[in-house]
Amino acid sequence: MTMQGWFLILAFIGILLALAKPVGLWLFALYEGRRTPFHIVLGPVERGFYRLARIDPDEEQGWRRYAVHMLLFNAVLMLFTYAVLRLQAVLPGNPQGLGALSEHLSFNTAISFTANTDWQSYGGESTMSNLSQMLGLTIHNFLSAATGIALAFALFRGFARREVKTIGNFWADMTRITLYLLLPLCIALTLFYIAGGVPQTLAGVVDVQTLEGARQSILLGPVASQEAIKMLGTNGGGFFNANSAHPFENPTALTNLVQMLSIFLIGVGLTWTFGKAVGNTRQGWAILAAMMILFLGGTAVAYAAEAAGNPVLHGLGVAGGNMEGKEVRFGIAASALFSVVTTAASCGAVNAMHDSFTALGGLIPLFNMQLGEVVIGGVGAGIYGFLLFAILAVFVAGLMVGRTPEYVGKKIEAREVKLAVLAIAVLPLVILGMTALSSVLQQGLAGPLNKGPHGFSEILYAFTSAVANNGSAFAGLTANTPYYDGLLGVAMWVGRFFIIVPMLAIAGSLAAKKYTPESAGSFPTTGGLWVGLLVGIILILGGLTFLPSLALGPIADHLSMIRGQLF
Repeated sequence: MTMQGWFLILAFIGILLALAKPVGLWLFALYEGRRTPFHIVLGPVERGFYRLARIDPDEEQGWRRYAVHMLLFNAVLMLFTYAVLRLQAVLPGNPQGLGALSEHLSFNTAISFTANTDWQSYGGESTMSNLSQMLGLTIHNFLSAATGIALAFALFRGFARREVKTIGNFWADMTRITLYLLLPLCIALTLFYIAGGVPQTLAGVVDVQTLEGARQSILLGPVASQEAIKMLGTNGGGFFNANSAHPFENPTALTNLVQMLSIFLIGVGLTWTFGKAVGNTRQGWAILAAMMILFLGGTAVAYAAEAAGNPVLHGLGVAGGNMEGKEVRFGIAASALFSVVTTAASCGAVNAMHDSFTALGGLIPLFNMQLGEVVIGGVGAGIYGFLLFAILAVFVAGLMVGRTPEYVGKKIEAREVKLAVLAIAVLPLVILGMTALSSVLQQGLAGPLNKGPHGFSEILYAFTSAVANNGSAFAGLTANTPYYDGLLGVAMWVGRFFIIVPMLAIAGSLAAKKYTPESAGSFPTTGGLWVGLLVGIILILGGLTFLPSLALGPIADHLSMIRGQLF
């Protein structure tokens, strides 16, 4: 490790903390439905959308109606993207003449981008036309991100409102978030990336002559615009197969820093927005403090492991840290930091290959996802996932002090605790179940390119990434098969929407409750004790996935040996 590397990490955290309140204020204006400076230009567009869709933005919805509209909207978008990918060969905007995607790959990709996972069982530049990238995929980068933020707003209203049955209007939330937050920020980021050397063109291929005199075809496309929303919306799907390790997606150290900041920007702002919504900004700062403790701990371990390098190579006389799978323009510190950022959030973009990290360095991204990606987390999804843990933490605290647990003025009763447990239990059950199945079936064992423990890790990482809606991979797994495309697609859908519905039910239940003011017997939820309890609960419940997965590897290895199908 170096002082320069630690300066980068600490500077990154400092910039984030400085941006938390300004971004939070912007988000709070959208949460309340107030005007922003962009209403002058985009206000008529917003009203036009409502007229076309025959939507009354002032009509409030209960949690069931909010959930149904959200599910139907995402299902229709998923089917639309499936159709675009299957018809790619006959649609325009295909300068390379690429063929249609197979049924199983179209199914996997359509679900992947709908669920904000952006898992890619394909190489972007050799599989997707410009039209598919823009119309089939980038549209989801905006709308899946807006969905997550809208859902966070709905839960905030559940905590903030008193004795009402409504939590907002899904269509109004989606429209305002897209028009007044995501679109302006992405325009600014796109211009920044273009200035930094990222291509933005509808041309497919440019033929050039190399310094050696050979001819080379360089693939291009509308990269900068996709890169902007890919990071800001914590989507992560790369235009190129190498993702943010590719110089056309991430050319310099400055673009690398901005990409990392973009991944966390909205998630950090939402913590302040939550505090403002419930009338106590210290609540938001307490949540952010717990997130930063977990983030800094993971970053320190990953950086230390990668900087220490591989002891096997050291024994052969090769000194230094682990540079395998990393770009020299970024180095070890920026690569380790990026790996923690992208898996703490549900982004999944990579500027280095996680499959080439050391054992401990690769463990941290895996563990981040198994925590539920609540350390900042994906846009919206991170904060509402974190608040599910907060409900359980305050329940435990209530048991310790012998009182009905309370959080930000709402009594947390059996219904909310059961729903929170139901939502959180999805992660370990689906990850471990599908990993176990794939570790013994012939179709599953055909996927890993590595044998032994690392082959098992490739399977475990894939299902962890899918269920957590991350999208990164230990890329030694051959995933573009009917088995993996199908099973990972189901995992992504369950990991997204089987958590959202119980969360919205909690929002509806809380909104109907009376406000309960703090008393001398209330457990404080803004101080160091509360932050420590939050961190402990998240680590303990994260272990529900992590610890069984350690035992699952030897069991799967033994069963596969009995069947004569060794890893």
